[in-house]
Amino acid sequence: MPSGECIRVARLNRREFLYNAGMGLGTVALSALLARDARAATPLAPRQPHHPAKAKRCIFLLMEGGPSHIDSFDPKPKLSELHMTRFQKERSRFEANMNTGERYYVRSPFEFRRAGKLGIEINSLLGNFAEVVDDLCFYRGLKVESVNHPTALYHLNTGNQFGGDPAVGAWTAYGLGTENQNLPAFVVLPDVAYPQGGAANWASGYLPPHFQGTPLRPEGAPILDMAPPAGVTPERQRANLDLLGDLNRRHQERHPQHADLAARIESYELAFRMQAEMPGVVDLARESKETLEMYGIGGKNPDEDALGRRCLLARRLVEAGVRFVQVIAMGWDSHDYIEKAHGARLRAMDRPVSALLKDLKRTGLLEETLVVWAGEFGRSPDNGIRQGSTAWGRDHNANAMTVLLAGGGVKRGAIVGATDETGAQAVECVHPLRDFHVTLLHLLGLDDARLRFFHAGREKQLSQTGGEVIRELLA
Repeated sequence: MPSGECIRVARLNRREFLYNAGMGLGTVALSALLARDARAATPLAPRQPHHPAKAKRCIFLLMEGGPSHIDSFDPKPKLSELHMTRFQKERSRFEANMNTGERYYVRSPFEFRRAGKLGIEINSLLGNFAEVVDDLCFYRGLKVESVNHPTALYHLNTGNQFGGDPAVGAWTAYGLGTENQNLPAFVVLPDVAYPQGGAANWASGYLPPHFQGTPLRPEGAPILDMAPPAGVTPERQRANLDLLGDLNRRHQERHPQHADLAARIESYELAFRMQAEMPGVVDLARESKETLEMYGIGGKNPDEDALGRRCLLARRLVEAGVRFVQVIAMGWDSHDYIEKAHGARLRAMDRPVSALLKDLKRTGLLEETLVVWAGEFGRSPDNGIRQGSTAWGRDHNANAMTVLLAGGGVKRGAIVGATDETGAQAVECVHPLRDFHVTLLHLLGLDDARLRFFHAGREKQLSQTGGEVIRELLA
């Protein structure tokens, strides 16, 4: 052993010695530590998937608030017969004590149309969606476990209802790295406000911080200070970063247990590299007038324009090599006046989302890009309102929802699963959320049982306790 290394061992204090020795289990932990350090050296380098897969990247369209499957992609004619009749449900002791009042079935205020080769029924407001139905898989068998927005969002995004765990995008970046070292591996495009639960929805949790989502600003410049201050040359900036990096690395050598410091060093380097590439990626002015109009950008509907910009930016990001992009659209929590509230959401997303699918297909990216459209839960067939009221909406429903998938090895133009005649329960091809997460990873070439990280004394994974691939969704 070189003398320098001997000197370094002799300088270990008690805390560092116990950390590195693992309280007497140093030999057992050594291989894991070496593997961790090797990964930390190039944390986002491209890595081979566990098995061959068509999908190399993912765009996850999160409809925050819980879109109504009954009023969008899973019509229920039975509700017209039952409209304003009493909802038959055994009330819990909690509901009885709260005096929640009577509940009534409510029909959908929307009309539906058949589209695609199979004549799949969709809301009539979705005129542009009718053109991409044959590229979509409609999954109606998913069940979740919470009807509370923050816990349901955490569950959907991280597999844990209480937050603190890595997001799906973080797991994807951990398993596959990124295709472009000059851009983040996981990018989030939020709405004007963050979803309930905030940034924990795209955190890296117990994974190294390199893998957390990078949110871009929804208005104005997506990233502030992309250019260095006036008078600061690239050479001077490089010298400053080198000095800062040297000081940080010295500190890191004295405190190797602090993974955040390594991530901070890498974040400075990534920011420097991003200055060269990110401005071109986020510059939508480089797109043709026809493309902008296809996404609804520059039109009269400001909500459509905003979502259109995020959807187009998502396409540009995956095109540039970003591994996982999450687009967030808020405003789907319609407890009353659903015709007005959901109608506005459907109109705002019709053109942007269908344009994204068309654009990915036109550029040849759809085959290698998994696109997911989902909310945190579905809506109920009933509402606790005054009989005869026309201001009805729908409450939260964890037992039935519709998820859309496209590209990346998914069935095309298909309906998988079903709900009952009122849309209250999933009854065919029923799976819990952990199975859906396992399936998403599988489509990206990752095995949930092998994609693990040692934390708090045990190996952890996205599904928490394991799950099965929903084979019916695969092409």
